Amino acid sequence: MKIGVYPGTFDPITNGHVDLIARSLRLFDKVYVAIAANPQKHPVLTLEERVEMVRVAAKELSHVEIEPFHGLLVDFVRKHGAHAVIRGLRAVS
Repeated sequence: MKIGVYPGTFDPITNGHVDLIARSLRLFDKVYVAIAANPQKHPVLTLEERVEMVRVAAKELSHVEIEPFHGLLVDFVRKHGAHAVIRGLRAVS
């Protein structure tokens, strides 16, 4: 089983995030959306609110697991046996 991890703060989740999750499912059997709890960042939404927003936004997508994480991304990736980390590109002007 090929597993991908899509990390981010998702503050808030956008249509672009959801599109990338959907596209990732073409490459992976399972995608973990790893919602970061970074004490150095000061998100507008709480971790619980962000988790719920991602759950609602991704409810139509199968084989997607939404999970908050603390600490290092590499530890999350190892814990779930992921094969790749999924990253999007930001538009830069």
